[in-house]
Amino acid sequence: MANPYLEIQGLTKRIGHRILFENISFTVNEREHIGLIAKNGTGKSTLLSIIAGKESDDGGKMVFRNGIKVGYLEQSPTIDAANTQQQGEEFQLLYRQYLTQMKITEEESLRPATQLSGGQVKRIALAKVLAGKPDLLILDEPTNHLDLEMIEWLENTLSHSTMAILMVTHDRYFLDRICSSIIEMDNSRIYPYRGNYSYYLEKRQERIDNMNTEIARANNLYRTELEWMRSTPCARTSKARYRIESFYELEKVAKQRIEERNIRLEMGGTYIGNKIFNMQDVCKSFGNHTILKDFSYNFTRYEKMGIVGNNGTGKSTFVKMLLGLEPHDSGTIDIGETIRFGYYSQQGMTFRDDQKVIDAVRDIAEYIDMGNGEKLSAGQFLQHFLFSPEEQYSYIYKLSGGERRRLYLCTVLMKAPNFLILDEPTNDLDIVTLQILEDYLKSFKGCLIIVSHDRYFMDRVVDHTLVFHGNGEIQDFPGSYSQYRDWKEQSSKQESSKQLPKETKKDAGRTQNRARKLTYNEKREYTQLENDIAQLEAEKKRIEEALCGGTTSVDEITRLSKRLPLLQEELEEKEMRWLELSELA
Repeated sequence: MANPYLEIQGLTKRIGHRILFENISFTVNEREHIGLIAKNGTGKSTLLSIIAGKESDDGGKMVFRNGIKVGYLEQSPTIDAANTQQQGEEFQLLYRQYLTQMKITEEESLRPATQLSGGQVKRIALAKVLAGKPDLLILDEPTNHLDLEMIEWLENTLSHSTMAILMVTHDRYFLDRICSSIIEMDNSRIYPYRGNYSYYLEKRQERIDNMNTEIARANNLYRTELEWMRSTPCARTSKARYRIESFYELEKVAKQRIEERNIRLEMGGTYIGNKIFNMQDVCKSFGNHTILKDFSYNFTRYEKMGIVGNNGTGKSTFVKMLLGLEPHDSGTIDIGETIRFGYYSQQGMTFRDDQKVIDAVRDIAEYIDMGNGEKLSAGQFLQHFLFSPEEQYSYIYKLSGGERRRLYLCTVLMKAPNFLILDEPTNDLDIVTLQILEDYLKSFKGCLIIVSHDRYFMDRVVDHTLVFHGNGEIQDFPGSYSQYRDWKEQSSKQESSKQLPKETKKDAGRTQNRARKLTYNEKREYTQLENDIAQLEAEKKRIEEALCGGTTSVDEITRLSKRLPLLQEELEEKEMRWLELSELA
């Protein structure tokens, strides 16, 4: 039987005349991991803040289980070093352990927030909330500003946690691997789904299909009833009041509108020549910290590159050097004459609060060329990125943080660049916007560099990956980040399996089999195993060379990535059997 930690009953929140959500109800049970999904501006962060007691509601109630402890990580947390030093011994021990696991030194944890990076602040805040051992953990965009290593650590920690969790995140892999339930907020209503993100996608589409069918059926009946309602008052007064009341209920259904989210923006693109950019023996350091060391690369037309790596390895510095915003120490960077950069960065968003949304885009261009003679007006383009006509004439100061990010993205794309550089574009954007952006980038007729920690986003868009390992070491991998991670894990297993027989299984096998010799069939098997192992090792070497060679197609990379773990498993089995027989030889 479910054991509720929190019951939300008829909760309502308004901002001025705008209703964020109205009369919503749901329950968070013990050990339940829930993901909250909604468009930017519909009140996700506000709802979490209300539950955490940081903000008031406008109606309804929240019922917490007696004695329950709630932990809350804000989207942009603040930290107070003095506050963490005044808590109990158990907290201090756990807090230091989490800081160590998240690679924060004690000296860094004591610095003022103004002297720390966004990633450091986020990790310290995470350590603090986890060390408090809450029964219910509320997380607002927990992966923002974390690098891939930390995201995967947090993912593993939370997926095995017995805490109840209610989170908002745009990271779909994170959502899929942690959450067992999804709550969708749409048109001020709540739709619960008992499954992970993949299950939610399937069931949500079923809900929309059923609702569209219901709306179509209601529209057909509505036309008939509307004719009756427009008949003379005399005719109407002789009819049952029930039919009149039913008409207005039918009208509500018929006038519903399901937002079409499968929008594709096919861009014709601006002309781009054969010469994109060439880097030759480029070096860059900050004191003793090396970013690039004799780095050379020739970027080709229509290339879509992803850049990943831990915080501080130089990813953002790399793209700033391409854009001429950061000087390099030595070497050459040669940019093609036809290149028109479009740059989206975390620090580049500057708007006037007293300006309207539509005017911020019109200041750049009234129209955007979609190719094939088709043009979209600024308003039409904004609609593609989910700004309704009413929202376009709203003032910018009324926008949420995610809506501002969405507007900033539109201003970058309206400049019609042929080379897009997006530095952490997924932070603060909702999943719906990310899906639209992904489709836009997949059909983008130009070059693309994405710096991101969003694994799902990268897997859908990029065709190869630069991995920044730090200290100037950069690896060019011909595939997505997930393919790189699979390859890396298999390489690690290979190294472990080479060590294991020498140190463990050899001694065990010698003790168990010392008393007898190989039979005739075992001798034949032993010989065959040697041949099989040699062939498998040769195949494995060919696959690894192909994956790292830089000339393999994406389809072939996918096929080889699937073959590699199967091959490795077969190789390990044959090696273990060979080892057993070798002790009798």
